This record gives sequence, C-alpha cells and structure tokens, in this order.
Amino acid sequence: MKNPILESLIAIAAALLVAAGVAWAGSQGGTTVMGIPLFALAGLLAFAIQWVMFVPSYRAQTERWYDLTGSLTYLAVAIGTLLLAGRFDLRSVLLVFLVCIWAVRLGSYLFQRVTQTGADTRFDDIKPSFAKFLMAWTLQGLWVFLTVGPVLAATTAGSALPIGLIGWAGAAIWAAGFAIEVIADAQKRTFRDDPANKGRFIATGLWAWSRHPNYFGEIVLWLGIAVIALPALSGWQYVTLVSPLFVYLLLTRASGIPILESRADDRWGQEPAYQAYKDRTPVLFPRRPGRID
Repeated sequence: MKNPILESLIAIAAALLVAAGVAWAGSQGGTTVMGIPLFALAGLLAFAIQWVMFVPSYRAQTERWYDLTGSLTYLAVAIGTLLLAGRFDLRSVLLVFLVCIWAVRLGSYLFQRVTQTGADTRFDDIKPSFAKFLMAWTLQGLWVFLTVGPVLAATTAGSALPIGLIGWAGAAIWAAGFAIEVIADAQKRTFRDDPANKGRFIATGLWAWSRHPNYFGEIVLWLGIAVIALPALSGWQYVTLVSPLFVYLLLTRASGIPILESRADDRWGQEPAYQAYKDRTPVLFPRRPGRID
C-alpha cells in the first residue's frame, strides 16, 4: 500500500541529494566566499527561499505565491551570485541578464494568471498535506538550482574567457526560444480572453504547430543558456549542463505535459475535432500544420 507522506519525504531527500551532488560538481575551481564555494551558497539560497515561503503558504493553504517565488528566486540567485563573484565579464553579465528577462516575464505572467483564476488546480490535492506541499516547494528549489546551474558555474568560474561565436550562437538560440514561449503564451491568453472561445481548445497560431509550443520554447531557451555558458566551464562543472535536459524531462515526464494532456483528454477527448487536432499536431516538437504521420 502506498504511503504518500513517505513518498514525499523520499522525494525531498532525493532532491537534496541531487542538489548536493551538483553543488559539489559546480563548485570545483570556482569562486569562494569566506572559504565556502559561492556556487554551493547559491544553491542553498535557492532552497532557503522556498522553505521560508512554504511556511506562510501552508498556513494560509494557498499556492498563489508559488510561481512568483520561483521567479524571484532566479533573480536573487543569479544577481546575488554575480555581485558576490565581482567579475562582470560580458558572458556572466549576459547570462544573468537573460535569466532576469525570462524570470520577470514568466513570473509576472504566471502570477497574473493565478490571480485571475484564483487557484492553481495542480495543488488541490497537495496543499492539505504538509509533506506533499513541502515536497512541491523543495522541488521548485531543485528546479531553480539545476536550471540556472550553468549560469552560476560560468559566473563563479576561475577565469573569464571572451564570449566568442559559441556564446553568441547560444544567445541566438535563447532569443528564438524566448520568442516562441512569449508568442505562444500571448496567443493562448488572447484566445481565452475571447468569450466566443469559452470551453474550446486552442488550435491556431503556434498551437497549430505543437500542442505545447510554450514548453518547446522553454526548453530551447535553456539550451541557449547552456551553450553560452559552455566555453567558460571545465572539469566537473560540465555536470551543470544537465540544465536543458532537466527542463525537458520535467516538462515531458512530470509536472508539465502529462498533466495538461490528461486534463485535455478528460475535457475534449470525445470530440472528433480534438481527436483530429491530436492526430495532426505533435505533442512538443513543432511540425508544419497539415501533415499527419
């Protein structure tokens, strides 16, 4: 028989073990503060912010501050690490700047959405349980730390290298991913704001190319971040390049696509139009509309 509390505690322990391993790897050869690796301190901060915000959120039984806290954590960790490292080379500044743009845009978008809807149904079965809700906040700390890992490693690396063609190629990849995510979110918001579309699913714009184009853009932009950081890394720091793979696995195997696909099937699964949409539109990676494999 499953024990949800035990499973949640195991998930928390596993998240902390993974974070500890990445913290060790990313700290190798990096900047220290009072003898403590700055990379590891940044990871500790990512988790600490989540745990501090978990307390009032659990007491109030609200998830309203969850996504906003995640975005603010990105800002605190990225900017704080850059300032403490005290090395403002072009690669480090660019990486932190791009993370900040993404975090502000996504955080404000998600906070506005949860404010308008009043709730996030992902947390309906989680909020009442101390262990489950703590697990959700802890996993957000891991999400922040692993995704921003290449940025932290590059910012705290022992020496600065010219950004070069690889760095600018990464910036172009980030820009493409960011544009896709922003456009997809804007198209969906416009679609939902139209009363004529109430109760309908979106199948136009980028959503005709992919059933989750915003998630595709998210994966691409973190790939761009990893490419920008790549030349500045060495040795065990390369472990931090797991960032885009982690984002991909998170969105396709855990909290993203599986949940949304299940809800869509429950809501429109019996509609021939939705079945046809699923047949012609890939789940994630975009494909020109009109083709059916």
